[in-house]
Amino acid sequence: MAFKKVTEQDSRYQHLEKMSTKELLQNINKEDQTVAIVVEKELPKIEALVEVIVAKMKHGGRLFYIGAGTSGRLGILDASECPPTFGVAPDKIIGLIAGGDLAIRNAVENAEDNAEQAIIDLKKYNITNKDVVIGIAASGTTPYVIGGLKACNKLDITTGCITCNAGSPLDEVAVFPIAVVVGPEFVTGSSRMKAGTAQKMILNMISTSVMIQLGHIKGNKMVDMQLSNDKLVDRGTRMIMEATGINYEMARQLLLDHGSVRNAIAQQGIC
Repeated sequence: MAFKKVTEQDSRYQHLEKMSTKELLQNINKEDQTVAIVVEKELPKIEALVEVIVAKMKHGGRLFYIGAGTSGRLGILDASECPPTFGVAPDKIIGLIAGGDLAIRNAVENAEDNAEQAIIDLKKYNITNKDVVIGIAASGTTPYVIGGLKACNKLDITTGCITCNAGSPLDEVAVFPIAVVVGPEFVTGSSRMKAGTAQKMILNMISTSVMIQLGHIKGNKMVDMQLSNDKLVDRGTRMIMEATGINYEMARQLLLDHGSVRNAIAQQGIC
């Protein structure tokens, strides 16, 4: 019997085209409000995955996300935001999408249906059992992602997943599965909506928690952030002012001289 996907169930709403703009927005918002509640139920599984990632990365491991379509793009988004936010090297958290970089902006026909391609993509990064691979697929049936995790399991590489269908093939193949069942979408089958929101929330939780535990946050501040624009230089300057008590001009110069908030504060003898 074919696996039944909750993400493909019919919307709870009918005749969307007859709704006013206000009704559309209210109903979408009503559905969105249910997502955080469902994510909360999966916190113990998210915790388990975060702890194994931290342990692996403390010993030189890396974190990989693999996905297709919206799920793949969300993984790339999360990975790409870690270097500027936490000051980590871009090769520490890596997002891969079925179809390659072209698929970030455009649908690549049948790319997600190749069960052998993900491990080929991962091997380009010389993946080892020090690393962790998280497969992201709302449906839980994407061959690219399932095939990738199966191959990783055979290589003794730690695997996790984020899906929105409990008991899916992906849920069953991942060693650390997270299945956040958000229910039918407002537009039937449009998993870029609630499912995508749930996946983004969990990715935020994972990467942020991992980076904090690896020491990239001090207090509640991004002391290792990259100074890539004037806004971030200003933010960093104010962090230094708060930590040291020196004025804005001195704090800014100290930041520019030492390249990061952490280093600037350390130069003032503050740990």
